[in-house]
Amino acid sequence: MEFATKCIHEIGAADATGSITPAIYLSSTFAHPKLGDTTGFNYTRESNPTRARLEQLLAALENGVDALAFSSGMAAVDAVMNLFAPGDHIITGNDLYGGSFRLFRNLNAKNGVEFTSVHTSKLEEITAAIKPNTKAIFLETPTNPTMEISDLRAISKIAHENNFLVIVDNTFLTPYFQRPLDLGADIVIHSGTKYLCGHNDVLVGFTVAKDPVIADKLRLIYKTTGACLGALDAWLVIRGIKTLPLRMEQHQKNAFAIAKWLQKQPRVQYVLYPGLENHPGYAINKAQTTGFGGMISFAVDNAETARQILEGVKLIKFAESLGGTESLITYPIRQTHTDLTAEECAEKGITDCLLRFSTGIEATQDLIDDLAQAFAAVK
Repeated sequence: MEFATKCIHEIGAADATGSITPAIYLSSTFAHPKLGDTTGFNYTRESNPTRARLEQLLAALENGVDALAFSSGMAAVDAVMNLFAPGDHIITGNDLYGGSFRLFRNLNAKNGVEFTSVHTSKLEEITAAIKPNTKAIFLETPTNPTMEISDLRAISKIAHENNFLVIVDNTFLTPYFQRPLDLGADIVIHSGTKYLCGHNDVLVGFTVAKDPVIADKLRLIYKTTGACLGALDAWLVIRGIKTLPLRMEQHQKNAFAIAKWLQKQPRVQYVLYPGLENHPGYAINKAQTTGFGGMISFAVDNAETARQILEGVKLIKFAESLGGTESLITYPIRQTHTDLTAEECAEKGITDCLLRFSTGIEATQDLIDDLAQAFAAVK
């Protein structure tokens, strides 16, 4: 099946009722037919029929052997970090979602895991950071929020030659545009709250593994720590994924048009969008994906302009998160990356002039008109 068909039909066959949509099993526990026998489901923290269908779907979309659905994207990241032990060393991208940095620094580091941050777009920095105790590299491509692009094939080659794992947060592009496991990665992570669900109404995270041994380890962590997704939320995400290809195409269409419009605005210093040919990662992104996504970051001339635009948009909402049907504009330095120091933000290019824009699926011209009136009102 092609990808769009998988999004609808990879949840498995209909049950005995013939229902087109899967049932929502709100049971916390399941009865056993007899001693030593099971229906395949015992307790919802471990497994649930509705969630199992969603996990089957995600594994198929990412071409992995197993997927796990968590109560949030950060719960998924935390589960992956539980694969490692005190004394292990992990290379991370220099630019990541702020919550990942918060987890690494406040929890994992105090438990003895060592981290080195590098620009993963620069292979020489990765190579220089490798130590005898390096167990993994954790990265995003494109990165949040500066849209840095990394070569997943080249990074996977380096990692596997040195016997460590490649972990990729694929939230921004989704498996519709990018499948890291096919490019050599070992584990994919998603904040499914974003594009996969796509409607700004569910918190959900995913891990997808390529190797059965790693998948089994993650399942053990999953059922032990209990950060599993509820059945109703699983059903909502199944419903959301059915329209993923259609939504991603419209997100991208809007992003292309808006990025080009922003480039022409006198108050805009620069625009970061991987689909623009002047983006430094354009060629690599094009070689490893089928699209560029719906996320744009752009810098305006000063902090006051940024404030007035955030407060001046009307159709577009000033809010955290991304990937939903509604367009959202975010101020990373005050919202998603507040756990970083001012010096760290400056080094990463996260300034008080930088705005992050998640293009929704509204009509393109309506979004441009809203931005235009917000820019025009800047004093």
